[in-house]
Amino acid sequence: GNNVLRMSSGIQTKPKTAVQKSKTSPLPCSPESAVKPQPKPSDKLNPKTIDPFAAYSQRSSAFAAMYAKGGIPCRLVHGSVKHKLRWECPPETVPFDPLLLTLAEGLRETKHPYTFVSIEGFKELLTVEGAAGKAIPLLPRLVPVLKAALAHSDDEVFGRGLDALVQLSTVVGPSLNHHLKHLLTNLSRRLMDKKFKEKVTIALQNLEQCGGKATVAIIKSKIPTYCSVAS
Repeated sequence: GNNVLRMSSGIQTKPKTAVQKSKTSPLPCSPESAVKPQPKPSDKLNPKTIDPFAAYSQRSSAFAAMYAKGGIPCRLVHGSVKHKLRWECPPETVPFDPLLLTLAEGLRETKHPYTFVSIEGFKELLTVEGAAGKAIPLLPRLVPVLKAALAHSDDEVFGRGLDALVQLSTVVGPSLNHHLKHLLTNLSRRLMDKKFKEKVTIALQNLEQCGGKATVAIIKSKIPTYCSVAS
């Protein structure tokens, strides 16, 4: 008799708990969705508690992952009027390799605070004393990263890539000429866009002023309509 009671009580409690579960499970719109959420919450929550950027950094550039790990030695400081960067150590002591490359990678980011940190960090790193000597050896690796920003479909990413290119040109001067042809196709494409025509033209003129006479021939080889500043 006792066995029967035990079994029947076991049978009674199981359906109840199942009913309770289905009530609490979010949006039980199909049998599958009612079943699926059960094992998932722990999987979903654990990585986020360890690294709040984890889900994002896997899908984005190396920059987000580096920032999450504390690998970028500068942080955004919120100001009431203007945001600024705080460097954990003086920027002139930071090795350009890999930081300048990582900051250039970050130009393709579309989320805050990555966008601000990458733009401002790239700009500020290039203003340190001796920046030219540190940046020139990195050009073969840096130019493809900037090219990826210039080839991006997002207008803002392109704009950031263009600004960074001009900043780089100001620092490295004619050393950029050798790599310029790799970037001009993307600039030529945006030159057709009314929205960017003026911005790209000004950028090309800046490149010419920093790169010297040889730059004009390089630009004209890819963008025949370019008018030299000197002419």
